[in-house]
Amino acid sequence: MFSVYGRAGRLFRGSMEELRRIGPLAAITRTARIAGVGREELDISLPVPGAGQRGPAASGQKGAPAVASDALHRDAMAAYAQAASTQPARHPLTRVSDIMSPGATTLNETASVAQAWDLLSEQHLGQAPVVDANGVLVGLLTRADLMRPDRLPGAKAHSLVWQALLMQSVTELMWTPVPSVAPDTDIRRLARVLLDTGLPGLPVVDEQGRVIAFVSRTDILRAGVADPPLDLWS
Repeated sequence: MFSVYGRAGRLFRGSMEELRRIGPLAAITRTARIAGVGREELDISLPVPGAGQRGPAASGQKGAPAVASDALHRDAMAAYAQAASTQPARHPLTRVSDIMSPGATTLNETASVAQAWDLLSEQHLGQAPVVDANGVLVGLLTRADLMRPDRLPGAKAHSLVWQALLMQSVTELMWTPVPSVAPDTDIRRLARVLLDTGLPGLPVVDEQGRVIAFVSRTDILRAGVADPPLDLWS
């Protein structure tokens, strides 16, 4: 389920198909020691070829110990089996709640561009949802939008021009209205909306429109290479 929020509140709530019909949006554990298992006596009692022995009966001594190559293979497989047995049960990741980053960093709608720059830089973020005093989504501010050439003063601009830009409200530069997503939404549908809108991610909101998390393209990619697996086809 998707919703669209702006400064006037929720403007839309519906499926991905309905969202696409409303048209393009305006700017808007420690590791345990692995014990060696799987060894056989043959693995450590093989004579070293060329050791000068004529046979066990002639000298009454055993050959020098050596580890056969297949012993190393068995040890490696045993180690893998032991490590795998300590992993949590695998389950497919199908919903936004499986991959989202909880506790999203947000900007208040009263924040200035300078404050937004500081927050995004400190948190190493490319974007942040903008919320009102009640935590309800009103927009999305991206680092890319802050750096648009048509919004930046020229190289020879007076320092007061730069100061004026930094004092602007984030509401002047943010995307609004902006789509959001519910935690139980299918990941494939989320991916489709990101492709359609070109946005780097979507805020995850509760029934009241309060931002509870953020889900990005990076979250989807990370799930694609992580364990448990991302299930895109069932």
